[in-house]
Amino acid sequence: MKLALYLPNFRTEVTIKELEDLTDLAEELDFDSVWTLDRIVVPEASDREELQYTFGMMDNLPHALPVQARGQWFQGYPLLPWLAARTSKVRIGQSIIDTPFRAPGVLAAELATIDHLSGGRLNVGLGAGWMPEEFAAASASNIFPKRHKHVRETIEVLQGVWGNDLFEYHGEFADFDRCGFGAKPLQQPRPPIFMSGLKDPLRSAKRITKYDLDGWIGIQDSPEGLAKWLTAIDEQFEEIGSPKRSKDLEICSMIWTVITEEETDQSTAGGVASNLLVGTEKQLTDRLKAYKEAGMTMPLIWPPFTDVPVSKTLDDLKRIKNDIMPKVEAV
Repeated sequence: MKLALYLPNFRTEVTIKELEDLTDLAEELDFDSVWTLDRIVVPEASDREELQYTFGMMDNLPHALPVQARGQWFQGYPLLPWLAARTSKVRIGQSIIDTPFRAPGVLAAELATIDHLSGGRLNVGLGAGWMPEEFAAASASNIFPKRHKHVRETIEVLQGVWGNDLFEYHGEFADFDRCGFGAKPLQQPRPPIFMSGLKDPLRSAKRITKYDLDGWIGIQDSPEGLAKWLTAIDEQFEEIGSPKRSKDLEICSMIWTVITEEETDQSTAGGVASNLLVGTEKQLTDRLKAYKEAGMTMPLIWPPFTDVPVSKTLDDLKRIKNDIMPKVEAV
């Protein structure tokens, strides 16, 4: 099992120095990758818990974001070239890039450049977004009802631009004649593409197969839920005659993580739990073993939004890598 760090660039209060310290430690500890979070705005309505949908459209969560509208967070996408320059070993990525906020051709060219800046260490996480208020702020309200189609067209443009000297595309969201887009990605045939947000096994199997995707990123998945989903998607792969299987993919989930001195109730009753990787060292060891058994290949260790200082997370990362993971890998 690999380890990845999900940078807390989306917090009410966070500093570049804190992001530097976390990134440097992930590199020092030989984490596989460091990821940023994509968030364009926090609507003021969120402070009143009056968003149109619950956080992430997930059950049993509030109609609000866990960050204040007046918070001083940092945009995730501009951090990618910064990470490329800051690091030399870890892979980098954004979990996930909400494609409706970016023009597909521009995104393809920019990601190719970032892959060069990183020496070929870029992972590309893609998803559709979920918050209508954010689509409005990004001047993309018209895309919200068709956001999943935008993701599909973006994948087609990325792969077309990256794989051809000249490329043309004629779709609903991208429509251009033959063009050159500059340097191709350093990674060949292309950077790995991770899909996020598709929980329906059949839709997931079809998209992963059609576009030969490399990984899947979930959020706050329990070991039991993940095992059930992976079984279901493998059944769908077989049903549609796909050569793909879940074992061929990098299976990840973004999970809030804190080591505590006292045992924590880690039950998942009632929906999406916030405490799946919150607990004592033994609890985290047992839970990571369960994730590994379920089929997860890389948890994205996600510092909580509040109440946990970066200094505490730095200590937790060391304990996870040096004390917990050897026990997990011994299984």
